[in-house]
Amino acid sequence: MEISEILAKCDHTLLKVDATWDDIKAICDDGMKYRTASVCIPPAYVKKAKEYTQGRVPICTVIGFPNGYNSARAKAFEAADAVNNGADEIDMVINIGALKAGNDAYVLDEIKLIKQACAGKLLKVIIEACLLTEDEKLRCCRIVTEAGADYIKTSTGFSTGGATREDVALLRANVGPNVKVKAAGGIADLKDAEDFINLGADRLGTSRIVKAVKALER
Repeated sequence: MEISEILAKCDHTLLKVDATWDDIKAICDDGMKYRTASVCIPPAYVKKAKEYTQGRVPICTVIGFPNGYNSARAKAFEAADAVNNGADEIDMVINIGALKAGNDAYVLDEIKLIKQACAGKLLKVIIEACLLTEDEKLRCCRIVTEAGADYIKTSTGFSTGGATREDVALLRANVGPNVKVKAAGGIADLKDAEDFINLGADRLGTSRIVKAVKALER
């Protein structure tokens, strides 16, 4: 697989709590240079990044991140605010506790509410697979499909584990045909990236692929 094909599927990501504007600007510069699918950054930087990049790379941000236990209305407000500030893509975290309690209707309604707040922008739904049983992952596939989200995403990268090959294959096999799969967390190198793509990941959330490409250039 060509490196450019892999980069075109990468959401080049920086979500560290101590990220400064200079750090975000560098991520944006990389995203534009290497033609990544998007740059995924904290909500507070969306407006400035949108003005800086001038449409040369899509801006992705996170909602209810990383724990997912904000109220549905708070997440919807976050999503609408991000879109108003110029976000092209929204990655939201589900209410994991509600899912584990068997309250699938709450999770479904929450995703629908946030999808509406996205006003046509891409919505990716983070399920934090490392905290879920196989049955819970399968329920997430059904819920995300029914809610009309654009992607199901494995992980925040801030919990006990990131994407696994097994999870990507499971999600790909069980979401509806209109739902894509994003793998995030723990994608260490180009080999990992290619494996995840071959297993069915349409997007990769990572900062390491651009770093790997830079290392090859050196």
